[in-house]
Amino acid sequence: MKALTLVLATHNRGKRREWQALLEGLPITLLLPDELGLSDPVEETGHTYLENALLKARTIAAAAGLPALADDSGLEVDALEGAPGLHSARYVLGSDEIRYRALLRALEGVPAEARSARFRCIAALVLPDGREFHTEGVCEGVIQSAPAGEGGFGYDPVFFIPEQGCAMAELSFEVKNRISHRARAAQALREILEHISSL
Repeated sequence: MKALTLVLATHNRGKRREWQALLEGLPITLLLPDELGLSDPVEETGHTYLENALLKARTIAAAAGLPALADDSGLEVDALEGAPGLHSARYVLGSDEIRYRALLRALEGVPAEARSARFRCIAALVLPDGREFHTEGVCEGVIQSAPAGEGGFGYDPVFFIPEQGCAMAELSFEVKNRISHRARAAQALREILEHISSL
């Protein structure tokens, strides 16, 4: 397998750490755009996770002349007709805690059995020659009535995973990187990257 250099279309170093763990064992160097002098964030103007992921990956691949990897994800709550969904990171202005507490307020009075939800992630890989690939990962759960755990980020403290018996924020880094929506999208993407690096 030949070594690959990928640019991860984010300025979030925490997300790079997560992707490095998800792609561990592959001959891949993962760079951030600012390490290549690309400091402008890509505006997410798409109407779907896939459109946003491809928009980011295409922009970075074209600017860097290297393969680019991007993902877009969100929390879909059935009682809120799929919201916050595509707008999860911009549900309300402020910190992660402000956002998940706004979500809990929106679900006040909704019984536990009607709080089903899922995290969904689309990962997109764009190569400089124009080839594009994408994968999807989903993690099913329930929105609990109060936050728990110190790990993770975003809505992890209020997202309860029945088969784990705890909130996503209570999972170890290793377990999260096996069962999360991003982990499942990455597992499918690994096969694509393995094929590309074997050519």
